[in-house]
Amino acid sequence: MDSELVLHTGGCHCKRVRWRVYAPSSIVAWDCNCSDCSMRRNTHFIVPSERFELLGDSKEFITTYTFGTHTAKHTFCKVCGITSFYIPRSNPDGIAVTLRCVDPGTLTHVEIKCFDGQNWEGSYEQTGIASCSKTTDEDSK
Repeated sequence: MDSELVLHTGGCHCKRVRWRVYAPSSIVAWDCNCSDCSMRRNTHFIVPSERFELLGDSKEFITTYTFGTHTAKHTFCKVCGITSFYIPRSNPDGIAVTLRCVDPGTLTHVEIKCFDGQNWEGSYEQTGIASCSKTTDEDSK
């Protein structure tokens, strides 16, 4: 995967929640089958939290849902209900960005990998997903 960071923008359906994120143009996205993601048909990519920024007054339009371990913070727009990003259980130090909520034009390639959220612990160990929210010395904006 390309490691050069580019600026992506996106948000929810009604555009009250808007954000920008620095990530490569070629990304790995995760298709999860946990009880929440499977119902939303969520496919997301994960970035370190310092690469993600809410824009304008977006925070006023966000509400959060938690369940189970309450580690994941499932954020969604209070107006349209879209989850354009959230804090995943696998990467509480990062942000999971919903692939389909990224504005067109900046993603050049997406590799989809499966995360078996129904067998969370095993998949967490097997996939290496925890590394997705870590920065390296070579990372730059």
